[in-house]
Amino acid sequence: MKLGIIGAGHIGGNIGRLAALAGYDVTVSFARDRANLTALATEIGGTAGESAEAAAADLVVLSVPWGVIDEALAQAGSLAGRIVIDTTNQFGRGVAASLNGRTAARYNADRMPGAAYTKCFNTLTAGFQAAAATRTGDARVVRWIAGGDSPAKTIVAELVTPSEPRAWPPPDTFRQLRTGCLPAPPHHAGSRGRARGPASAGSARG
Repeated sequence: MKLGIIGAGHIGGNIGRLAALAGYDVTVSFARDRANLTALATEIGGTAGESAEAAAADLVVLSVPWGVIDEALAQAGSLAGRIVIDTTNQFGRGVAASLNGRTAARYNADRMPGAAYTKCFNTLTAGFQAAAATRTGDARVVRWIAGGDSPAKTIVAELVTPSEPRAWPPPDTFRQLRTGCLPAPPHHAGSRGRARGPASAGSARG
């Protein structure tokens, strides 16, 4: 399966590395430093392309800072008919007010008309995700998937599990339209990005 990543930074890069190891044909795009993008593509045996090329893949990951989502989507073009994984979070002063009462997931889904929209890879920090990818047994952590399209969520789950077979148990899924806030990770030293294990994972409001 072809996987296109729009925004191959820390989280997008992690996804690209693990997906390539699982046999996905990966295209990475939308980076401030083209040399770094090319280096990542060479490292994982993928392709460095433009956002529109990444958007033509079977499965598309949007992994850019909140403030540049519009720019990234403009470069990507229409995502209608594509399965999209949104890893973004609505960080920034005044962002909550700009959502006009919608969840960030609902707001972003509305920016991608016709796409089979899902939300994943956004509840753990990039460093934690990279470190946890080799965990086994009871040390594994839950990977949440949100979305209103069941077939799309199944395909996203196939990306999550084969690319991180030891780290992530089968994900809990719930409808994106009802997704509320998950607790933020603690901010005191040494704990940012810590995740709850399967037995104690927090549930989404809905």
